[in-house]
Amino acid sequence: MSGFQQARTELGMRLRHLRETAHLSGKDLAERLRWQASKVSRIENARQTVTEDDVTRWARAVDASPEVVQALLEQAAGLLDRQDSWRQRHRGALVTLQEDIRDVEARTTLLRAFEPGVIIGLLQTTEYARSIFTRIKRLYREPEEIDAAIRVRMQRQDVLYDQSKRFRFVIPEAALRYRLAPLNVMRGQLDRLLAVTALPNVEFGVIPFETPLPSAPLNGFWVYDEDHVTVPTRTRDLLLRDPEDVAFYTRAFEELREVAAFGEGARSVIVRVLSDLSGQLKD
Repeated sequence: MSGFQQARTELGMRLRHLRETAHLSGKDLAERLRWQASKVSRIENARQTVTEDDVTRWARAVDASPEVVQALLEQAAGLLDRQDSWRQRHRGALVTLQEDIRDVEARTTLLRAFEPGVIIGLLQTTEYARSIFTRIKRLYREPEEIDAAIRVRMQRQDVLYDQSKRFRFVIPEAALRYRLAPLNVMRGQLDRLLAVTALPNVEFGVIPFETPLPSAPLNGFWVYDEDHVTVPTRTRDLLLRDPEDVAFYTRAFEELREVAAFGEGARSVIVRVLSDLSGQLKD
């Protein structure tokens, strides 16, 4: 078990003890917190990373003392601030990671994401996601839980239809063309993107090849409201909460957004790529 998972397990056990001491079932606590009962179970069984807000609400619901609350908050903060390697976090935990991300997305009102080399996870088709997860498994020698991870990733996409939320996505044209899946899967993925451009609360932008870039697209990043930024790298999933970091990535996103094509412009780029793929299928 990785250090990250061990810390999450210990925090889950402490929270479960508080619930049981308060003579509450998981269902009872979920009702008090207005959560799904499955969230209580995921946190207690270390299948979801608890946030500081989760800890505060949990502690209040079970009448924990101020000293206990403070200790739990410090433990949760330390967990969230870890910058564990992807190899550790993904060891037997592809599903857990997807559930963590889903919970963060559920709390986010404005999500901004830039990905330079892959279709953004919230927009992936099942088969494209399968191809991506298969590559992760080969690289990090993952156990067989790809189907479960894909299922959660597809469930995450329900958030796109919540009209109280806004989504802004930008990718370069190259990400539409990289062969991370078979040609027929790539075509299905591009058809999915055409449908996404019609969602009223989703801005999907493509930076065409011919457009001058404001900076080199070195890595992807996700900005969750003004709260934090995640920056995936090959070995670490960086979580940045410093306001200056958040402001920096917000500005970087807006620079990329300014040169991206949206609406009909984005669709024309997608159609161009689809046409090229169709030609390759005929060859």
